[in-house]
Amino acid sequence: MAASAAARVVVALACVFSLVFSAQAEAPYRFFDWEVSYGDVNPLGGVPQQGILINGQFPGPQIDCQTNDNLVINVRNRLPEPFLLSWNGIQHRKNSWQDGVSGTNCPIPPGQNYTYHMQAKDQIGSFFYFPSLAFHKAAGGFGAIRINSRPRIPIPFPPPADEFTVLIGDWYNTTHKALQAMLDDGKLLPSPDAILINGKGPGRANFTVEQGKTYRLRVSNVGLRSTLNFMIQDHNVTLVEVEGTHTVQNTYTSLDVHAGQSLSVLFTADRPAGGYHIAVSSRFTNQTLNSTAVLRYAGSTGFSGPPRALNQSDVDFSLNQARSIRTNLTASGPRPNPQGSYHYGSINVSRTIRLANSAGQVGGKPRYGVNGVSYVDADTPLKLADYYNISGVYRMGAIPDAPAASHSGTQNGTGADAALKNATAVMDSDHRSFVEVVFENSEDSLQSWHLDGYSVFVAGMDKGAWSEQSRKGYNLVDAVTRCTVQVYPRGWTAIFIALDNVGMWNVRSEDWVRRYLGQQFYLRVYTPTHSVRDELPVPTNAILCGRAANKSRLPVSQ
Repeated sequence: MAASAAARVVVALACVFSLVFSAQAEAPYRFFDWEVSYGDVNPLGGVPQQGILINGQFPGPQIDCQTNDNLVINVRNRLPEPFLLSWNGIQHRKNSWQDGVSGTNCPIPPGQNYTYHMQAKDQIGSFFYFPSLAFHKAAGGFGAIRINSRPRIPIPFPPPADEFTVLIGDWYNTTHKALQAMLDDGKLLPSPDAILINGKGPGRANFTVEQGKTYRLRVSNVGLRSTLNFMIQDHNVTLVEVEGTHTVQNTYTSLDVHAGQSLSVLFTADRPAGGYHIAVSSRFTNQTLNSTAVLRYAGSTGFSGPPRALNQSDVDFSLNQARSIRTNLTASGPRPNPQGSYHYGSINVSRTIRLANSAGQVGGKPRYGVNGVSYVDADTPLKLADYYNISGVYRMGAIPDAPAASHSGTQNGTGADAALKNATAVMDSDHRSFVEVVFENSEDSLQSWHLDGYSVFVAGMDKGAWSEQSRKGYNLVDAVTRCTVQVYPRGWTAIFIALDNVGMWNVRSEDWVRRYLGQQFYLRVYTPTHSVRDELPVPTNAILCGRAANKSRLPVSQ
């Protein structure tokens, strides 16, 4: 009996010491102080245009952090208009208050600041941030985010000699305000003028490597609408990570990076010393854009000839490549357990949602939508309205779970006025449910979709119409998980989502014209309790506006 009592004391003391150690071992804090301002940018070498700078930089400063780090980012708005930053791929566990989109946050007024408090909770990988209001994204204000693994968790490849960030994106040689005015007047935008690589036009970005060494490139498509193909002349690349997931290490000659997507590749500088092109070209567009950066072997001279051309409209090539991107089941993610330990294919689906992109007109002007509904911003962030029980701000259930037949067939912005309706649309869902979402695309253009707050299992994609028989072709074992998925022309993409992150989350087209003109909505992942176990309370520094302007920042009572 005495031995048993002593054992209980030892166990109790161990628990106490464990709690004390956990409290002392809080993840590090990283502090950033950013000033957002207008300034001249001249990426194409012509007449300078107005761009958005962060601490005078275009693109903005890079965020380097580690899994579970706490990020404190003070953003001072020196623009003459409201501003917000959002964090593409950062999940904000239990904390959609920091998402930085109009449905969750009040804008930062001119001359004021807002400090984001967020955590890279249980995440690794390559992501980016961007301005989410108006058409600011067309002026810059974007930058890279790297979340590195903790030292004690192995990565499934030898550490590279160095890492390079490669931000690629289409660009208009027109101010963002002029572009926004065109859309507000009911005009559609022309094709982009160029492709930028790290904020620079063709031939202006440079990378230096040493022969025989292996390097990691973290590539993000931060552009407005175009799918971009990425290749290194005469070099193969090995895909190792996609938006926080270690992948099966397939080798490619080039990779498609769709709007809003990020990935990491390794390559070895194993060619004759000299200069090579990093070539980026647009895909699935009427007008092909091309850009290059210079990859230079240290101490070398000379330059290779032009890179090989790629078939810009080969859907089958891109589709087969996308299907080949799979999760490395034996690799550890942000935690030491293997990525394949979560058997998503064995979970029963509680709900199937079909989302079809819609194109048409409302009031004689082009609009885009989802399942026949075109989103319009409210006067109060939806998250604040939800938290404070303010009625009439948004319409719950305005987005149906499936498209009406009349909404799935409109083509390329030529539908009738009746094909779309405007609404501040929110789709409800249950916390901890497991849902199947099918994105359906009846148009001739490629679509790209993003869900804030989550990483989703990309179970299947194909050309043609989706049906229940399509499930027979799903990957239920090692589908890649990511936050942004593409839907090919006249095709579909199916994803699974474990809805375990309470909040109000933006579901949006990554074609920024379509998003601006209504192709988005919010997914409300709801629990009836106000418990910090499920969701953090409204931040004490939250900006309150609209119908929530006079509310208290104290937690809502039970």
